[in-house]
Amino acid sequence: MKTELAHNESEKKCCKLAEIAGFARMCGKLSFVGGGRVSLKLTSENPAIARHFKLLLKDYFAAESIIEIGQDSSPMHRKIYNLKLTDGEDSRTAENILRESGILVVRSGFDSISDGILESLIKQKCCRKAYLRGAFLGSGSMSDPEKSYHLEFVCSGEELASDLKKLINSFTGLNAKVTSRQGSYVVYLKDAEQIGDMLNIMKAQQAFFALQDIRLTKEMRNITNRLSNCDSANSDKLVSAAQRQVAAIHRIEDKRGLGSLPEKLEEIARLRLDNPFLGLSELAELCEPKLTKSGVNGRLRRIEEIAEKL
Repeated sequence: MKTELAHNESEKKCCKLAEIAGFARMCGKLSFVGGGRVSLKLTSENPAIARHFKLLLKDYFAAESIIEIGQDSSPMHRKIYNLKLTDGEDSRTAENILRESGILVVRSGFDSISDGILESLIKQKCCRKAYLRGAFLGSGSMSDPEKSYHLEFVCSGEELASDLKKLINSFTGLNAKVTSRQGSYVVYLKDAEQIGDMLNIMKAQQAFFALQDIRLTKEMRNITNRLSNCDSANSDKLVSAAQRQVAAIHRIEDKRGLGSLPEKLEEIARLRLDNPFLGLSELAELCEPKLTKSGVNGRLRRIEEIAEKL
């Protein structure tokens, strides 16, 4: 899914900046290198994402960067791809990226790191979509829909999570929520339809259609299971009713004999004894003349009433 997203190209200049800002906000690391200069490093576990933003930074900021391959700190030592951009002596590119992305701001005359999303970046709907795509490529993930429906963004701070939740919920029908997990804040969706909408928003069309196929398969499987359970319940109900009817007929037979019953009731009583596992519809077909299902049910119910009085 992320590889698919990484091959999407924003057409508008404002959307390119929004996508860069979303990605840098989620997985960017900056450091001050002296002389008032900063260095910026963007990290991803997907080489396609690293290449995508390398080209995007060059296209929008004319910024040159390199991709370095390293390993993360997990026990698996997975590969990571560091997109590294460091200011040269005469360049302020990293600082420009951080300022235009709303990450580096001036407060009380001093540079500081902002905690939320710069409002001017996401004024237009197209830019909100691009920002979400960049943010997902930076720290998003989606569970296997065969197992569960869950899509999330991991945020470094509460204010960022709150702003991202607000951004997601600005789209009709979406209702993202926030939870905390191991020192981070997670913005998430758990409804399958809403996750599908989010995939469309981010332009993950192949992932969207794959999700729809899985949803349809699971729904059909659930319908089949419900029908099977319903059939099982109906079978149990049929057996229970038949056992009750046979017991009533035997009680009459022992106490008075089946000949004591009216002719029509005696007929259905003998048919039930001979066919203890047939449904009412099948018994109706055996009657002479044929009866309706409700007609058979009425006669058997009358037999049970007679047995209860004995």
